[in-house]
Amino acid sequence: MSTLAFEKWEGLGNDFVVVEVSSEQAVSPEQARLLCDRHRGIGADGVLLVIGGGTPRMVVLNADGSRPEMCGNGLRCVAAFLAERGGAEGLSMMIGTDAGDKACVIERRGPGLYDVTVDMGRATMGPRLEVEAEGKRHGFTTVDVGNPHAITFEPYAEAEVDRLGPKVATAPAGGINVEFCRVLDEGARTRIAVTVWERGVGRTLACGTGACAVAAAACEEGRAARAAPIEVVLPGGALEITVDEARGLQMKGPARRVFRGTWESSFDLGEGRTTPASWAGESTP
Repeated sequence: MSTLAFEKWEGLGNDFVVVEVSSEQAVSPEQARLLCDRHRGIGADGVLLVIGGGTPRMVVLNADGSRPEMCGNGLRCVAAFLAERGGAEGLSMMIGTDAGDKACVIERRGPGLYDVTVDMGRATMGPRLEVEAEGKRHGFTTVDVGNPHAITFEPYAEAEVDRLGPKVATAPAGGINVEFCRVLDEGARTRIAVTVWERGVGRTLACGTGACAVAAAACEEGRAARAAPIEVVLPGGALEITVDEARGLQMKGPARRVFRGTWESSFDLGEGRTTPASWAGESTP
């Protein structure tokens, strides 16, 4: 029986179990799947491992145990998590990720509630992705922002998103995140509505890297202006994204601590079963 101290954080409804650990191997993919299970575990879209050091590091494990390169909403949550522990000097810090070091600026709005601005690096435009599904070819713009995204501005009904999302997400080797977009307002402040299908997770309320990729694609296709804030409206809320002339990306959005707790569980990794688990926690005031 092992005990794990954790915190539950969310960014626009994209929710995570955040754990401070000494190594990347402290939580296995099997354990991550159980922690994220909304019926038998704590419930989350992913687990964020926070590893201390001169430059603290974030490792992301998806709900299916896979390890993506980056997670924008998760990064904001980790920055706020570290700020609460005094790990932010002047409320700004660098955090290491599998997609490189990211500069974060943290602003406290209230107990357990923060706004975080992240320098997300540069977007890289990729080749056109064509997927055959339901007797039709579907085209997507691909963008890499530390992890891969497939973006379309074609109109799709909600039922079509549920059918097409998993097919597109598994089309390339290694998988790809998928964003279905609709421009709401153009001009000085562009607003874009986005529905997200994340590889390894499925539908989520928000995706920070996805919002960045959508903004980059919108600028590339002339749907939005560079160097001006773009409001990306996700099911869980809005993120503010700015794309500069060199495709550099700035993301601003909230991070909120939901509760703290401890988790006790035994893992039967040999047969993929677990013994009953228990946890106790306290909610954010």
